[in-house]
Amino acid sequence: MANVSMKDVARAAGVSQPAVSYAYSRPSKLSEAQRKHILEVAEKLGYPGPNIMGRSLRSGRVGAIGLMMMDKLSVAFADPSAIAVLRGVSEIGELENIALTLFPLNTKRLLRGGKSDSESSLALRGLVDGLIISTLPDDHPAIVAIQKQNLPYVVIDSPLLEGSYFVGIDDRTAAMAQIQHLLDLGHRMIGILVDRLNPDGERGAVSAQRFAHSSERIVRERLTGYVEAAAAAGLSFDDLAIVEAGGLDSTSGEAAAFTLLTSNEVTAVVACSDVMAIACMKTAAALQREVPSSLSVVGFDDIPEAVQYGLTTIAQPMVQKAVTAAQLLIEQLNGGPDFVPAPVQKIFPTKLVVRQSTARLAE
Repeated sequence: MANVSMKDVARAAGVSQPAVSYAYSRPSKLSEAQRKHILEVAEKLGYPGPNIMGRSLRSGRVGAIGLMMMDKLSVAFADPSAIAVLRGVSEIGELENIALTLFPLNTKRLLRGGKSDSESSLALRGLVDGLIISTLPDDHPAIVAIQKQNLPYVVIDSPLLEGSYFVGIDDRTAAMAQIQHLLDLGHRMIGILVDRLNPDGERGAVSAQRFAHSSERIVRERLTGYVEAAAAAGLSFDDLAIVEAGGLDSTSGEAAAFTLLTSNEVTAVVACSDVMAIACMKTAAALQREVPSSLSVVGFDDIPEAVQYGLTTIAQPMVQKAVTAAQLLIEQLNGGPDFVPAPVQKIFPTKLVVRQSTARLAE
């Protein structure tokens, strides 16, 4: 049978697709009888196995995928989102023997060959067969370079490109639920902590103009959700104290929180990430603002530390997003010469998790 897929084997064997993958790459996850059954069905159907490396050798591919991220590696490896992406990719059995190349795009050193950003190209050909792109700004020149080379790719969170494979969440709606929780608790003097609206290092109070010209889709969408929900409650943009940290790390978050808490009389803070929210809680403690009796704080992401700090937050499937992105990339790589991509957008649900960091405003 020609062009037999893993899905065909799974259906014929009466098992899941991951079980078929495990039969080849992680046999310890299956019983010997189940593995033997799967392999017998695969042989009968003529399925060669999920050997991307073998197909790469026959097709002239290099047997490697790339992971693109905006920040330098020292920052990325401290960022829960980046760590979740690496965890998710590592859970895919078909990628166990495939090289993973990291492309930190905090500088333009990887870009070459053009007189302007739009004409630049990335030296990717011959290095990777496909890419997972994680949270790049909308206008990053790498995007144009990737599209010019016709490399298979999947985007996690941003940018949202027309006709691309995309995995993410509804950031705006989730953010509205985030600040609505504070509004429902009676808070009207609300501060907002965002990590960055543009990757230019700017920090401090956010103007309407800077908000309007943001290139970071995730933060832009979440801040839009905050502003829209606040407007529905009768609060204008100027009624909100919005401070930009200029970075993703806890140190930047603590500095921004200090600015917010010492220059505004806020009773609650909504943060665009748990890193920023926890930084705010630490800063509040240093300023002798007790959480939640004196200050309510709500975060976004539900990282493991959120439980430790009793942080009310928005939970999203960070690792599962990366797993799905890797699976979509494999689908493209395994498609063969006649494969015609049918771009997929996978939007995962989120939910508000209420813990001890938020409380009703004392009358």
